[in-house]
Formats: sequence, C-alpha cells, structure tokens
Amino acid sequence: MTPESPSLPRMRDAYQKETADLRLTFERSGDGSASIRRRSTLVDKIVRQLWTELVENQSDMANIAVVATGGFGRKELFPYSDIDVLFLCANESVERDCHDVIRTCTQAMWDIGLRASPATRTYKECDRVDPDNLEFVVSLLDRRYLCGDYALFKKLENDLLPSLALREWNTIVQNLAEMARARHSKYGNTIFHLEPNIKECPGGLRDYHLSQWLNLLFSLQTQKAWPKPTSNAFFAVHNDLESAFDFLAAARCFLHYRCGRDDNTLDWHAQDEAAEQSIGLETRGSADPAYWMRTYYRHARTIFRRTSLLMDDVPPPRRSFYKQFRRRRTPVAGTDFFLEQGRLDLDNAGTVSDADSVLRIFGLVAVHGYRLSQNAEDRIAEALPVLAVQMPEGPFLWNCLREILLGPHAAHALRTMHALGVLELIIPEFHGIDALVIRDSYHRYTVDEHTFLVIDNVHALRQPAHDWEKRFATLLPEVDRLDLFLLALLMHDTGKARRTGDHGAQSVELAESLFARLEFDPEERETVRRLIRNHLEMSATLRRDIFDPESIRAFAEKAGSHAQLKMLCLLTYADIKAVAPDALTPWKAENLWQLYIATSNFLDRSVDEERYHVETDTGLLNRIVALTPERGEELKSFLEGIPQRYLQTRLPEQIRGHFRMALDLAAEPVQLAFRTLRQLNEITLITADRPMLFADMAGVLSAWGMNIVKADAFSNAAGLILDTFQFTDPFQTLELNPTEVDRFLKSIRDIVSKRVPIETLLRARSHGNRRTNAKVHVETRLAFDNASSTHSTLLQVVAQDTPGLLRELARTFAEHACNIEVALIDTEGEVAIDVFYLTSVGKKLHEAQQQQLSVSLTLAIENLRH
Repeated sequence: MTPESPSLPRMRDAYQKETADLRLTFERSGDGSASIRRRSTLVDKIVRQLWTELVENQSDMANIAVVATGGFGRKELFPYSDIDVLFLCANESVERDCHDVIRTCTQAMWDIGLRASPATRTYKECDRVDPDNLEFVVSLLDRRYLCGDYALFKKLENDLLPSLALREWNTIVQNLAEMARARHSKYGNTIFHLEPNIKECPGGLRDYHLSQWLNLLFSLQTQKAWPKPTSNAFFAVHNDLESAFDFLAAARCFLHYRCGRDDNTLDWHAQDEAAEQSIGLETRGSADPAYWMRTYYRHARTIFRRTSLLMDDVPPPRRSFYKQFRRRRTPVAGTDFFLEQGRLDLDNAGTVSDADSVLRIFGLVAVHGYRLSQNAEDRIAEALPVLAVQMPEGPFLWNCLREILLGPHAAHALRTMHALGVLELIIPEFHGIDALVIRDSYHRYTVDEHTFLVIDNVHALRQPAHDWEKRFATLLPEVDRLDLFLLALLMHDTGKARRTGDHGAQSVELAESLFARLEFDPEERETVRRLIRNHLEMSATLRRDIFDPESIRAFAEKAGSHAQLKMLCLLTYADIKAVAPDALTPWKAENLWQLYIATSNFLDRSVDEERYHVETDTGLLNRIVALTPERGEELKSFLEGIPQRYLQTRLPEQIRGHFRMALDLAAEPVQLAFRTLRQLNEITLITADRPMLFADMAGVLSAWGMNIVKADAFSNAAGLILDTFQFTDPFQTLELNPTEVDRFLKSIRDIVSKRVPIETLLRARSHGNRRTNAKVHVETRLAFDNASSTHSTLLQVVAQDTPGLLRELARTFAEHACNIEVALIDTEGEVAIDVFYLTSVGKKLHEAQQQQLSVSLTLAIENLRH
C-alpha cells in the first residue's frame, strides 16, 4: 500500500461515515460506554485491514505483532482520543526491516483521519521499566492483540509482562501513586471544582483507570498471575464505580463532540448544555444544571475515595524496622475491628451488625484521624440496612455524635460517614445537601463539603497559623457548649436543599426533628436554633457601617448574649473562610473582629461613644497634639467637625500624617498618599470638597484597572475631604512596573484637580478593561433603609461587578444632590455588594427622592452592562 493506494479513500470515506453514525447514535442514546467501545471496534477493523494490505506477500513481516495499548487497548476510544498502537518486533533486525512498513501504516492512519500515537519496541526493550517513561509500561497493562504475530503477543502477555511487573512491582506502584498525588495536588486535592477537567481532576477518568491498574497489580502480586476478567471481584462488586465510569464516559463523549477536539473541561456553558440534554442520566429530557453537577460530584467522590484507599495500600519506598514493628494488630475493644498502621480494618470472620460499635469506630476516627481500610468501608456500606434498623436514638446517640463532633478530626470522620451513607442514617436531614451545587462563581464547594470545611476551620483554630487567627482562637475555649456549637455548624445549611426561601429558617425547621430524636431539653434546642437562625447576621452587619452605633445595637439585639456572640463570631469566621480559599481576607477578618469587640462592649453596656478601639482612651486627642506640639491649634482646627469614626479607626501616627498632608495643601491642592498593604493597595486623598469628587476618584481607579474593595470618606468643618480607597491590582500593573506608581498618582491629581477630564482617561484605557462574558447573571437589587441609621439613608446595591460600576453609582448620587457619608464596598465573586449612607442637604432621603434615585441607578447600571 502507498499513500496513493485507491483503498485509502474508500477507507477514509467509510470511517467518516461510521464516525458520523456513531455521533448520531450517541446523541440519540446518550450511551458513552457503548459509543467508545463501538469506535474501538471500528478502529480495530481499519488497523487490521491496513496491516493486512501492507504485509501481504511479505514473508519478513512474520515476527511483528500489532498491539492496541492504553485507551485503545481498553476499548475506550473517545471521539477525539489518540490511537495508541504498539508495533512489537521480535528483535532489532525485524524492527530495522519493518521500519518503512510501520511508517507507511502510521501515515495511512493519519490520512484516514485517525490520530495515531505509535510506539515501536523490540521484545527485549519491553522487559524494563524506565522511571522517566512509566507511561509506556502502564499502557501495556491495557494491551490487546490486533494482528500480526499472535505467538509473539502471547509471549509478551504471559511471560514477559507478569515477570516484569512482579520484578519491578514496588517501582511501578510507587511511581503511579506519586504521579497521582502530584496530579491531585495540582487540583487542590479536591473533587469540587467549578469547571472541572473530568479526565485529570481528582475523581476523574484518570483516577478510575488508576484504581484499575492498582487493583490489577495488587492481584498480580497475590496470585503471581494475571487475574481472569471474570474473577475480578473488585469490579464485580463495586457497581457504583462502574456507574461512575458510565456517567463520565457519556460526559467526555459529549465534550468531545461539543468542542470538536479532545477537550475535557466542563465549563459553565458545557454544564448548562449537558444538563439540558441529560447527558449521563438515566432519564432523558432536560435537567437542572445544579442537579446535573450534583450527580457528577457524587460519581467523582465514589472514584476518588476508591482510588485514595488503593493508594493508601501502596507501600512506602523504604520500610524501616520501626514501621515494620508497628504492623502488629491492635484489637478495638468491644468490636470486630482492629488497628494496623493507622488503618481500621475488620477481621474476615467479623461482622458489621452492631450500630453502637460502628459509631464507636467513627469516634476513634474523629479523635485520632485514623482511616478505614477498603475492606472496612465496603462491609460497612453493605451493612447499612442492618445498621438502619439498629441505629440508637436519644442520649446514647447524642453522646456518640458528640464524641465525633468534638474530635479534632471531626470533619474527616463526617466525610467518611457521609460517603458511606452512615451520616444520613443518623441525620436524614443532611441528605438533601449531598453534593448540592450552588451555581455561582463565589461558592467554591458543594454545600456538604462547605459544611465539613466550616467544622474543619473551627478545629484548626486549636493551632492558629496567623496572628489574626490567634484572636479568634482565644474565643474557642470560652464557648461553653462547644458540642452544641458544632452541631449547629453541621446543620446550618441543610435548608438550602429546599432551594427557595430563607434557608436559615428552613435549616431550623429541619433541625427540630433531630432535636426530638436526640431528646434535647428546651435550652439546648434554643441554643442551636438561635445559632442557625442568625448564622448570616454577622456577615450582613459587616456590610453595614460597623462604626454606627445603630448597626451595633441592631446586631447585639439578635446576638442576645456573650455566649451567642462568641459562637456567632466563630461561625462567621469559619463560614466565610469555607466559601472559597481566598474568601476570608485579612481585611475581612479585621472587620469581623472589630464588630465582635464593638458588640461585646455594647452587651457589657460600657460602650464609650467617643472611642472605638480598645487602645483608644480619653487622652487620644492630647496624644495626637503631643506628636505635633508646635502645630497644636492648627491640628485642632483640622480635626474640628471630623466624624468620631475617623478617630476610632486611625492610629495617632496616621492622623498626624494626614494633618501634615493638609498643611501642604497651599502648595499642592491635591494631596495623595499611597501605600501597599498585604493583598491590597491603599490611596488616601486630602483636598477641598467639590461635587463628583468621589465619582471621579472611583473612575480613575477603574480606568487603571483597579478593583476597589473598600472606601470611606470624611470631611471636617473647614470643608476638607479625606477619602481612603483600598483596592486590588488584578493585572499587577503597579507591582510589576514600580515606575508606573508616579504616573498613576499624577493621573489621579490631574483628574481631581480637573486638569484632565475623567472622560479622556476612561476612553484612553477602556480597551484594557474589557470583561469577558459573565458566568453568572446577577439581578440588580436596590434596598433603601431609613431605620438603621439615625442620620443617613442606607442604600444597599447588589449588582453585576462591572468596571466603572462604583463611579456610575457615585455620579448618579451627585446628580441627585446626594452626599455619601460612608461607602462600604465589597465584592463576592462576580457580585458587587455596595452599601452607602446617603444624605441630602444634611437630612435623610424622603420616599420621593428614593424612588427617583432608584430609577436613575437602575438605568445607569443597565447602561454600564450593555
């Protein structure tokens, strides 16, 4: 056969026709497993036909075998997968003689439309393991005869490979485990990704195949021969693993056809389309995207747990005498379980029919961090019907659950119980949030995983890693009923299963039946109820002016007592931190702590209305004056009329610095101070007040691509404005280009002094601020409140976070003659949550003003989007 052979066009046409039929069949049936097997059969036929035509009447082709390996060898050819083919030569002479034929065959495969990934090896070359190319040896674990010298293939399969695998067993399995751990680490060791790669992420197809390889190698080590396919008990029993594969196979076929290439990433739009077509689901029609991803996470969790258990059985590279000594078994009293090398296993003659002993085992897991063996997990899962009948209630069950919750490894124990179905036997109300997805770009995890992370975060405070964590850690030993607190954490989001309404109230409702089963007394019930009911109150108050006594008073009324306040503070800390890896910034943690201190003082009825910080005392003004004794009177004039909040939130040294900036206004009417904090940059502006000042500052920062996360504004009796903006630099413009700082500050001076119109800067830099299509549509919401503050109208704006949003809001306020007393800026994912305290002519906004402002703001936000 030559590239011009007339058979090639016929084979290419036949392949394209069969490929089109395969796609139609998949789109009709949704059966990914059948589709990849059928494509494998099709490619088998083509490769055999090609090889037959090539070697026809060539006697020197007798000592070469064509072998399918990897995914092709498993009969798992996805629509755009490579075709892994091994040309196995008996010796170097055959390899040399067959070189041109092999090259012609490979080229013909590409000409037909097959992405060939060939390998040529002599029989001898297959008898070694190259640590730098472990993939080749692993691919041989999935070998399959195609054509050629069958005797040579059988010799490879029956003689060489078993001998090689047994001889290099430790090297192979240890490298497999090491590569898997590196891959898992790359993806954060979690299955919970907003846009997962279903092949490479933990719990993906790569893990499924790893579990097959490890199980095969473990069986080979035990039996000293390849296990027969029909006797592979591991996969015969674990139908959940095969169901997970079927789902992922359908999803990967869908992605390949959707993208027209080997693309395995489930992005947001792909998730919507997969759900709409019910890809991988037994029922056809359209499914909710959150439900579809929930199914994905459940299957990924099944694969990930199986793979992790098998990886735990891989021996370490070196086994010390001490570790060998530790291999002795230690029975767990009162159960059929035993402990060996940190693993809890079950004796072959033992039974899992006693719910009490199973709960005791999970208590040990929570206290010591032990892991269950694969055998133990399987037998517990199989015994669920028996355990359900025997599950205790009342004080005994509470004591067992309490021991688990209080253990330092509580989240690990709860995850294991949840994965095996035991947690739902104890708390059926938890089942509703199993793998439940929150479809936004802010929540990183499913609701159940978020809950376990909240509990993890609380227990982690026993060993705080940062100074700001040490503050919250001081509250942990002061919680009187830590057990009730942790139970509230476990139940606080269960109401999200109902999808609509106040999930806090619904979580309380679900907890009521648990209270009855645990036989809680009224005081215990109310403690947990109040925590669940109010678990969002502290976060909500953080979006208000936490220096406004009215905000503190309103929150203190809901907290009610010091005991509840401490628990709410810890809950809020752990809850925010568990939303996403970077959700709890040092700035948010600082604000949370300040809110706790202020509310604690209010509850003590010892709030000093002239000061906020503990370190601030009645001599604050005198200490500031002492820093600049030669300018004492001018300093008092600078401070005259400035809000108390300014004195409460600034150190004396900062106030002195601002005062010195004010003294330089005669030489330069726009004074700026720039500094870099940890993750933030901060710029302070002191100048004479004028209309649109706040809007212009927001505009220039937006034009430079900065993301404002916090802002406040103060004015004194002399009409000086002191504005502070804290912002992130997403493009690292200032960090990577230090010389740009001067240009940045000059740009601000030019805009504030009106030497350059803000519109000129916005036009010049608009090309750099283009935003990609938002993944989540955020509905604009405006809420006015005339009751929370004694002096201002509070306005909360929830909208899509868009470049220039803050400027448009401030510009609209100025057009309606509204003065911004306080601005609290926050961004969560793609959602802007901004709170403004507004006055008009020194008074609150009346209803008509609010309505007019609402119309204008809505129009401004919509225009900004489009």
